Order: sequence, then structure tokens, then C-alpha cells
Amino acid sequence: MQNLPPEALAQVAAYFQALAEPTRLQLLNLLRERERNVGELAELTGYSAANVSRHLALLTQHGLLKREPRGNSAYYRIADASIYALCDLVCDSIARRIDRTAHERAPFAVPAKRLKPPSVRRAPVGHRR
Repeated sequence: MQNLPPEALAQVAAYFQALAEPTRLQLLNLLRERERNVGELAELTGYSAANVSRHLALLTQHGLLKREPRGNSAYYRIADASIYALCDLVCDSIARRIDRTAHERAPFAVPAKRLKPPSVRRAPVGHRR
């Protein structure tokens, strides 16, 4: 990104913004396996076809997907497989950060035995305190 003009940085930001939605990441992950149409993706995700279609349109607009009309349906596939290299890089980075954080917190972990709740004394039935 070094020496990019503001217009190019805006395009990079828009690209990452397209990836900043869990639903769209889920759709990309499903399309990793094979091309699919809106109905298939809606069924697999549990989202409405209209919602899936809106997300697919945005991913297509940003060049992440290719759309191919076939009869009454449109099939979507990945336009550039390097998106998965980027996603894997980010996922690996997050996993390392979680591992590092867990390791740093380990000395402060309280053993399960010490977490017993305090005993509660109850008055016998029919008696008031």
C-alpha cells in the first residue's frame, strides 16, 4: 500500500469493507467448494434469497465473485482464488493472537476447585429468619 494515491486507498478500503460482514464471509466459504446459485446458498445459510442476493451483488461488484446466468438462475463462483490466501492469512493471525493471549493469561487462571460457590444456609421450612 506504500505510495498509493488516496483514490487507490479508497478502493482498498472498499474491498476490505466488503469482507467485513460475517454473512459475506460465510458465502465465500461456501463458494470455495463449488459454484452455487442464490437458492442453494440461501438454503445452506438459512438466510432469505433476497438477503443472499444482496450480499452476492456486493461481492460481485467488488470483483470477488463472477456471476453467470443460466436459465432462470444465476450461478456464482469465486473470481480470484487469492481471496482465500488473504482469508487464511487473517485467520492464522487471529489464531496466533488468541493462543498468545491464552498463554499470557494462563498464570492468572483460577483452578476449578477454588471456584466453588459459597454455601448457602437455608432456614427450615416453616421458620422465618
